[in-house]
Amino acid sequence: MATVKLKKDKSGNMILPLGDEVMKEVGWDIGDTIEWSDNGDGSWTMSKKVKTKLVLVDTVSSFRIRYVVEIPEDASEEIAHDFVLNGDPKEFSQVHTKEEVVGSRVVTDKQYLKVFDSDNEYLSSWTDEMKLDKFINRWDSDA
Repeated sequence: MATVKLKKDKSGNMILPLGDEVMKEVGWDIGDTIEWSDNGDGSWTMSKKVKTKLVLVDTVSSFRIRYVVEIPEDASEEIAHDFVLNGDPKEFSQVHTKEEVVGSRVVTDKQYLKVFDSDNEYLSSWTDEMKLDKFINRWDSDA
C-alpha cells in the first residue's frame, strides 16, 4: 500500500499531492474542489465537486375548481358566474390539472436573496444563510 504525505500550502490548507497522470485519468484540474466521502469502512472516496449555478424557474399551476350556485329559475347562468367571480362562494371540488414552466433565469446568490425578500416578506427576520439553505433544491451528482 502506497503512502502519500499531505503538505501544507502558504495559507495552511492541506494538500494531497497527485501526479499529472492521476489527475488526467480522473479528469481533475488544478483548482478543482474535491469532496471527501467517508465510506464507513475505513476508506474514503474522493470526487470532483460539480460547479453549479442557481436557476430561478417560474411556473403557473392550473386547477379545475367547481362551485354549485343556486339561482332563480328564470335567471341567466351569468348570475352564477358573477357570484363565483365576485362573491364569496363555497368550493365544491378542486383538481390540479397541470403545472407549466413560463420562464427561467440564472441568478446570483445576491439576486436570489432579493427575490426571496420580495416574495417572502414574512421571513424577513431570517439570516441570509437560512434563506439560502431552506428553499434551494440542491444538485446531487449521485442522483
